[in-house]
Amino acid sequence: MPDLPLLDRLRAHVGAARLFPEPGLALLAVSGGGDSLALLDLFAALAPELGLTLLVAHADHGIGADSGAVAASVERQVRERYGRETVVGRLALGAGASETRARVARYRFLRGVQAERGARYLLTAHHADDQIETVALRVLRGSAPAGLRGIAARGPHGLVRPLLPFHHDELVARAEGAGLEVASDPANRDPRHLRSWVRTCLLPVVAQRLGPASGHALLEVARHAGRELRAWDAVLDELPGLALRAGEGRFEVARAALRSYDNVLASRILRAAASRSGLHIAPASAARLARFASRAASGRRLALGNALTAEAAFDRLAVFRGTPSPHDVALEAAEGEAAFGAYAFAWRAEPAPATLQRAAWTTWLPAGELVVRGPKSGETIKPLGGVGRRKVTRLLMEARVPRSRRAVYPVVASGEDVVWIPGICRSAERIPDPGREAVRVDARAG
Repeated sequence: MPDLPLLDRLRAHVGAARLFPEPGLALLAVSGGGDSLALLDLFAALAPELGLTLLVAHADHGIGADSGAVAASVERQVRERYGRETVVGRLALGAGASETRARVARYRFLRGVQAERGARYLLTAHHADDQIETVALRVLRGSAPAGLRGIAARGPHGLVRPLLPFHHDELVARAEGAGLEVASDPANRDPRHLRSWVRTCLLPVVAQRLGPASGHALLEVARHAGRELRAWDAVLDELPGLALRAGEGRFEVARAALRSYDNVLASRILRAAASRSGLHIAPASAARLARFASRAASGRRLALGNALTAEAAFDRLAVFRGTPSPHDVALEAAEGEAAFGAYAFAWRAEPAPATLQRAAWTTWLPAGELVVRGPKSGETIKPLGGVGRRKVTRLLMEARVPRSRRAVYPVVASGEDVVWIPGICRSAERIPDPGREAVRVDARAG
């Protein structure tokens, strides 16, 4: 494989890893360095066969005196050599900006362009030498095995790092061989920056003592850690009684299953569940979480840091990242579809049936002012087939909806009155006459 041209090796890697399962717009982060220009040149060749349309983004950090010239060079080469558009972000960070501040500002800009242009993928030029530096840094910082996996080939929201199997020197050779003007960033060699110190001071000393294979050994550490993570992910589906439900930014497990393990094993299971949901829980926080899951009364919460919260919800433990409240949805058109938070709604005109079910996920309502929204404090509903009125919050609690989700559980209101709590309670009011045209509403939990 190493004897094959770089483009052929990249093509094989992209196919084997299924990095681009669907066609779409790909945003390439191009700094002007050899790595990112190689990314541009390689994907200009691969894009047609992958079904990708390319858009380039360049972050002008405004740190170095020549940053404006580098931005102009990137924009010109992208236009003249590849016929593509470049979106340039003038970040104006100033000469004293740190690595961390520059990275945060850069990704904020890139994600903004991705959202504005509707790009399915965001590609960066991270490579094998970046991986070696990352693993070395995480070893020195005492990272858990999950962190020793290093840089992942795929990240959230379409982030793809397709060059991880390839080294800096061969990428620069590709860019220079294509006749591209490669910019050099002095900060990459400045040992005042921690990563640059690892690159220019630490790793050369290690290689001098242990030989060039030391870099390969650190890559092996990342591979071993990645295999362990995949193994733990597979274990989640085999554990009896865990009843894991995982989605982006949230997961739930059965508390009784965690109690059957010691704290070390329960902590590792929780960290694996978090990883499946795109969350990260440090080992110390996971140990606290395991103890909380075992002892906390229902309704209690635990702050885990990094905007993560855990909640003991009856016999289950929920861990989630805070999210804004969903917007109200008006069921105005004759038919339509819309999302309310994690719930999907569809509605259309249809004759009403002879009977309605109280706890169904489908109901019929007379046409009028219908809105999907969250419940309001103190409001009530008159249950179908029941006597008197019940508080909506009480019905949500009896349905075992966790406290953290009650404020964003959807209800359908007609005017000021709640007429339906999907899957929980249909009101005895606003019942359409059988056979008369009404609005059929279907709800589905995401």
